[in-house]
Amino acid sequence: MDALAVRTVLGDLPAAELGVCDSHDHLFLRSPRLPGEELTDADAAERQLREFAAHGGQSLVQWTPYGMGRHTGGLAELARRTGVRLVAATGLHQAVHYAEEPPADLAELFVEELTEGVRGSVCGAAPRAGLIKVAGDFHGLGPHARRTLTAAAEAHHATGAPIAVHLELGTGAAQVLSLLCGRLGVPPARVLLGHLGRCPDLRMQREAARSGAWLVFDGPSRAHHATDWRLFDSLADLAERGYGDRLLLGGDTVTAAARAEGGVPQVSRVLRPRVERELGEGLARRVFVDNPAQAFAVDWKG
Repeated sequence: MDALAVRTVLGDLPAAELGVCDSHDHLFLRSPRLPGEELTDADAAERQLREFAAHGGQSLVQWTPYGMGRHTGGLAELARRTGVRLVAATGLHQAVHYAEEPPADLAELFVEELTEGVRGSVCGAAPRAGLIKVAGDFHGLGPHARRTLTAAAEAHHATGAPIAVHLELGTGAAQVLSLLCGRLGVPPARVLLGHLGRCPDLRMQREAARSGAWLVFDGPSRAHHATDWRLFDSLADLAERGYGDRLLLGGDTVTAAARAEGGVPQVSRVLRPRVERELGEGLARRVFVDNPAQAFAVDWKG
């Protein structure tokens, strides 16, 4: 097997086998910020995955971190039942998404879940996480964000894991990169910047692309997301400037309402064909196949 591998809930996978990938989505999630919108229904998640696969989808990366109902054992069962390759996350979101204080030693938690298995599995061997999900704040980094990003960097250096960052409304990319890559020594190619499309500032997006980090455009699972109409302007601009090899796309289905509007299958049923039609089959292959294989495959240290 290649030295570089994607760590799925069913084990490590050669990068070339990832296939058509939804690079940021959620099959299970709960948060006190989203009462009544929890994603907890395993049967509904299976239906979403089967429809996603029916339109050519082959893998999905769930960014749900520690303490937000990620249901990692459920992910493993869904992977077995549907044949879709699934990647789970460790990490920690913004403090507002938790009713209780997080564990004290975050780096130790992240490393444990990446190398041994996620905490809280009810039976059998616990699946391992394949990436670290953390979050910035609106136009900056507060104490909680700095603490979680610092722990993520420590866990990356111990394991090689990629770090996926929620950018609040698409802001704060420069501050995240300055801390993770400048001060803490994480290679930009191991950083994924999520939600860039929610701040449709083309100059900011180009600067992020120049850093060498991955640019994750997500949210089209929601039929009426406020920034969806700008998505293809951003993709076209970045591709024309030579950054097509830094782009990733995902659905980011975070609520029951988003699932009802289309959810995960929107990525393979609607978004991928539109990228092929409007921006070309070559860019579509990079965004959905080649780039995810590079972004999520690492030389694991444990």
